Order: sequence, then C-alpha cells, then structure tokens
Amino acid sequence: MVDFALGDKVVLVTGGGSGIGREVCLQAAENGARVAVLDVSQDAADAVAAEIEQRGGVAAALTADVRDEQQTTSAVTRAEELLGPLDGVVACAGISRPAPAVEMPLQLWEQVIDINLTGVFLTTKIAGARLLERGGSVVVVSSVDGIGGQADRVHYSASKFGVAGIVKTLAIEWGRRGVRVNAVAPGAVDTPLLRQIHSEQMIADNILVRTPIGRLSSAADQAAAIMFFLSDASTYVTGTVLPVDGGLTAGCFNNEPLA
Repeated sequence: MVDFALGDKVVLVTGGGSGIGREVCLQAAENGARVAVLDVSQDAADAVAAEIEQRGGVAAALTADVRDEQQTTSAVTRAEELLGPLDGVVACAGISRPAPAVEMPLQLWEQVIDINLTGVFLTTKIAGARLLERGGSVVVVSSVDGIGGQADRVHYSASKFGVAGIVKTLAIEWGRRGVRVNAVAPGAVDTPLLRQIHSEQMIADNILVRTPIGRLSSAADQAAAIMFFLSDASTYVTGTVLPVDGGLTAGCFNNEPLA
C-alpha cells in the first residue's frame, strides 16, 4: 500500500510563513510531522506555527535569512533542539522581481541569486549535513523557469536552473548515505505574489490558454507533490525535478492558445 503519511518525522520548511511554504507546513503537520516553520519574518512564522498548533499539530516558529550561513545554522540547530533530529527539509524561500535584462540593476540580480540559489545551497548544505547522519529527504522548490526561460526573468531563471544543478549533484553525492534530493517545478501558482505581478487579463491571455489543465495551480497542489517526496512512498526517487505545472511545459512549441 502506498502511504504518504509522515509519521513522527521532523520537517524543516524555509519560506514557511507564506505561499507554498505555508501550505507545505500545514500539510506536513496534517500528515503527522513535527514542523519547523522557518521564515525571514518572525510574525509570519509565528502565525503558521500557531495555526498548526490550533489544529492539534506540533510546530516551532523560527526566523533566519537563508542568505546568512550563521543565521541558518542557528535556526537548524534550534529546530532540532525543539523538535528532535530532522528527517526532511523543504527549501521554499525565494523571490521574483521581473525586469528586462538590459535594465536590470546588478543589485537586483544579486538579490535574487542570493536568496533563490545561495539560500538553497546553504539550506541544503547545513540541514542536509544533519540528514546524512541518519537518512532523509530534501525537497527544493524550483520553477518551470528552471526548465525554460521567460522574458524579464533572467535572474530568476538562472537561479532556478542552478537549483536543478544543486538537486542533481547532491542526489549523486548523498544517495548512498540514505538522503534523497528532489525538486518540484511549479507552473503559475495562484498566490498574492502572482496577482501582484500579473493582471487578470495577462493571466487569462498568456498563462491559462497555454495550460492543458486550464487553471492556475494552488499552493496545495504543490504541497501535495512535496508530501510525496518527503514520504516513504518516494524511497527510490532522487535527483528528479518534477514539473507540477498543469501540463504547461508538456509542449515545446505550444505558443498557440489551446482549444
């Protein structure tokens, strides 16, 4: 029988205070995990941890800037002090600030690369080292922009292509030590950030018409795929970047609206 239950596993989620990260925290707790909610905002982490506890789960709220090695190390250490040894890590912290390449300030490039790529490296390096002692699962949130490029996102796409490299390399390094490393690559997810960046008309005319399933993803869709990677149902899966995109990347030349 396939079982996605997490039992009494301890799962750390970066970017856990909002969006996909928040939903991952909630679903992990519903599946039995003790959840370390890590976010750059203490208030956001506190709110998600409180929501988990109100539902009868166990959670700890932590704060760190994932670009900072010392802060991230301290947060991982504190998570294990409060909840026990880690069994799973979800690197979900990330940002997107669209801008044409020729107009992009170096500061913006560095900000996105530092959070989306260096932050993933530090999270997996620091938390993954704990998993190497006993085995476990690392899951990284990538993007379809790490499969194909998109205008005005050279920094974001570069960071997500880099994330795929981290996933595949660590899968090779850590596989024989019992640690699996995978990623999900979301398509367009219906979050406040998406609504902030894109108008309703743009979503309808440029995203939905090219998505075979015909709707935006929800954070719950993405979290469900992450539960598979965290659970023992995926014990023979590593080094994978799984598109969770409603079929958006299924056609290489799908530039025409679907009927």
